[in-house]
Amino acid sequence: MKGRHRKILKIFVIFSIIGVFPPIGAFADIYRYIDENGVMHFTNAPTSSSREYKLFLRERKSPEPSWFYNEKYDDLISEASKRYGISFSLLKAIIKAESDFDPQAVSKKGAMGLMQIMPQNFKLLGLNDPFDPTQNIDAGARYFKQLYDRFGGKLALSLAAYNAGPTVVDRYKTIPPYEETEEYVRRVLKYYYNYKNL
Repeated sequence: MKGRHRKILKIFVIFSIIGVFPPIGAFADIYRYIDENGVMHFTNAPTSSSREYKLFLRERKSPEPSWFYNEKYDDLISEASKRYGISFSLLKAIIKAESDFDPQAVSKKGAMGLMQIMPQNFKLLGLNDPFDPTQNIDAGARYFKQLYDRFGGKLALSLAAYNAGPTVVDRYKTIPPYEETEEYVRRVLKYYYNYKNL
């Protein structure tokens, strides 16, 4: 259990300050370590003395499949990005992780549409038709912005709250120790990094 909490803390520290990635090529193994101040350092060529560096992203042996580059909703994502001050690449990554760009997606828990919004949030977000891409992306972006502000701009916590709910994150004060949520945060951040570097 101790190791698990250490892993959760590591994920939190790394991704709470995400967005400081240097311009690294998208097609090379990327290694990273965190210094004593919590600052991430990246390289694609760690030296033999760089024991702290650990593999962060493995080189893609072939280009991502065509579905990864789905551009169907880019205009709507761009509009919501500008409206709420959220990175275009981040919003697209959330949609990719949530619904794989399927506007008719419905989860086992009842979340609907591109950004998988729960019915109890429809009224709060002014969402009338969860399967309408324009409405869904706008509502999802607005909701994520609310979470982002609530958690002081900490991206990992905001993503965890989008997945598990803000009250759960409030209780743990970090990424909740739920395998689904940990994997969700990791997946969104992976997509985010890749979209930023296309």
